[in-house]
Amino acid sequence: MMSAINKLRGSFGTLGADAALIFDPFNQQYLSGFPFTDGFLFITKNEAFLVTDFRYTEAAEQKAYSDFSVVAPEDKLSWLKEKISFYGVKTVGLEGNFLPFSVYESYESKLPGVAFCDIADTVETIRQIKTPEEIQKMQRAQDITDAAFSHILTVLTPNMTETEVAAELEYFMRKNGASGLAFDTIAVSGDGSSRPHGVPRHEKLKNGFLTMDFGASFEGYCSDMTRTVVIGKASDEMKNVYTTVLKAQTSVLFMLKAGVDAGEADKVARDIIDGIYPGTFGHGLGHSVGLFIHEAPAMNKRAFGRKLRAGEIVTVEPGIYLPGRFGCRIEDMVLIRDDTIHNFTASKKELIEIG
Repeated sequence: MMSAINKLRGSFGTLGADAALIFDPFNQQYLSGFPFTDGFLFITKNEAFLVTDFRYTEAAEQKAYSDFSVVAPEDKLSWLKEKISFYGVKTVGLEGNFLPFSVYESYESKLPGVAFCDIADTVETIRQIKTPEEIQKMQRAQDITDAAFSHILTVLTPNMTETEVAAELEYFMRKNGASGLAFDTIAVSGDGSSRPHGVPRHEKLKNGFLTMDFGASFEGYCSDMTRTVVIGKASDEMKNVYTTVLKAQTSVLFMLKAGVDAGEADKVARDIIDGIYPGTFGHGLGHSVGLFIHEAPAMNKRAFGRKLRAGEIVTVEPGIYLPGRFGCRIEDMVLIRDDTIHNFTASKKELIEIG
């Protein structure tokens, strides 16, 4: 299997680049195997350098891929000038989708005679297809997340606050192997559950839906899941909302495989929900996950014509939101395969009532 760095080099001809400077921390970690935030990667057609400072050198030398030489020059710009001259680099690729224009201007003025081109989302596109090692790390992250949900069901009471629920989930994940959180935990109840990305409140849980959207990070790779339970007893309308969301999700999970149109997948879920609760499913069906929680590709109304590929990892998270009343979302994270999917998420999905 061709390494990520060689895939990037393989794009140099099309991009018109002799080398690339990588500043995006996610792309740095993906290409080098080492997460750091002070420095850059300099990649030529035959050499690769991880350029950082003394604080990171020992760890980088232990963890970075063998393709990379770890260097910590006192003057990074002077070092870069020397390497550009030594390797005869005429055009350097920069991540136009990430780098501020002021930084671009700075390098342009400090490196006279060097041309720059935009490599845009080239590395992000390479990241879309996950390797077996990445898949294994994401499964581990999801296993921790599933365990956190099983745990919260054993301690959850109506007397807890939303922030206590979020903190309990986060503490459990950290305590049980997570290297961090994939994103800020959502735990919103009652009228707060009608906000897809609601912020946990310092208030006791309200009767009705409690939506928990959370995920662990393992060695930099994220997981993402949502489960909605009921505080108290579910009304007939709440049961119907939950059943509708679950039907929308399971219908999509049944059809997903390589070659499926991402827009069509979104439409399947949207048609089921709009047939009963029109206009209440306002966000896309799902997004890709990896080192960053929201990666490409996405499954939404704008994704028609984009075929899913084996090796992509996407979420499937339809929802219904009734403003000022309640909302419900159910989310799994799945790996696209040639003829089916692998669902990373093991947590049960039957309607659960608490208290």
